[in-house]
Amino acid sequence: MPHVMGDFHIKGLTMRYSSFIPRLYNFCKSLGFRPGQIMPSRAFCSDESQGFPIILIAKHFGTFPFNHGIVGGVVATDRHAPHADHGEDLVIIQASHVGYDPEKDQFGSYRRLQRHDHESTAACGKICKILEWYSAEFEFAKNNIAFTLINDKPAVIIDNQLLDHERKQGLILDLKKIIDEAPPSRLLPLQVFSTSKAFYLSQSFLPRLANLSLKSGSKQVIGEILRDDLFHFRRENIVTKEGINHLESNLSKSMPQILTAPFPTLAAAQVNSQIEFDRTYRSIIREREFRGRNLLLISGINIDISPSEGQLFPLTKFVPWAAHYQLENGDRATLEQRDIFDRLNAQSPENVDKVDLESAIQIMEQTKGIELPVSD
Repeated sequence: MPHVMGDFHIKGLTMRYSSFIPRLYNFCKSLGFRPGQIMPSRAFCSDESQGFPIILIAKHFGTFPFNHGIVGGVVATDRHAPHADHGEDLVIIQASHVGYDPEKDQFGSYRRLQRHDHESTAACGKICKILEWYSAEFEFAKNNIAFTLINDKPAVIIDNQLLDHERKQGLILDLKKIIDEAPPSRLLPLQVFSTSKAFYLSQSFLPRLANLSLKSGSKQVIGEILRDDLFHFRRENIVTKEGINHLESNLSKSMPQILTAPFPTLAAAQVNSQIEFDRTYRSIIREREFRGRNLLLISGINIDISPSEGQLFPLTKFVPWAAHYQLENGDRATLEQRDIFDRLNAQSPENVDKVDLESAIQIMEQTKGIELPVSD
């Protein structure tokens, strides 16, 4: 799904979770959802940074949310029927997440308060782990494609591994955009080296080298000139069904755009939420247990801003991507990013039905115990 993230915007479309959840609850009420009968569910990653949003969901919806997710923010669509059995009105919140370190102005890491010296580690770790193999292939290509002058004409030297289009997996170049195919070359190398080959450059590629000064006998690696339109990836053993490789399956086709984005982990979270919304939407409209029910699906990303010293929870922000609702009276609509943001922003951030969690826990602790009918 190339360029899938192109219309996913962040600037001006973020909400603090402490504002997002009560607005979401009030939006549900405006659609006719009934207080005390709403069963929220969440499809979040398993990281502890996602605990704060879960606490806020419990506070404002009055119940702990149903677990609708697999690690990485993938929706477990086989849990639709159990979710429907747990409440009258239903809400599904899907969100991939990405850490943000404000001190380094860096996405993809999160300060772990339970680690020694509060060191930062990858967030989302699942996304970062998936990116590792693709990043290594990308970095190899950036450092093993180089430009030079041969016979006073611009030429490119490409590592033999990158010229092997029969490989079962790896970064695959679109050579027709790089190499001059005009006679007499026809993709025949100008020179053959021990681990690479040289070709004249395509005339259509030359404008990309406007800022380079090529010299005979010297090479300049392609580096950041290697953009997403020049390659794709081939990867073995990606399982497309829900499971251990589902997240990688979501990301793999958009990996060139992800890796060339300013913040790859942020881009990956965006892509996953876009794909998961579309996939979950289609499973919802087929689910028999959801028919004739009030239901809202909303997808976006959670940005976990690392907690400062003395701060227990992150300053998590939500960026909506899209929403879909279908009501028991037959009304239904799909809301695009700006639409759902505006609809949420129009709601009050105050929730008159919110639960005082401290009081609720105190009541539970003070309630007389119940003896279970079991024997030793």
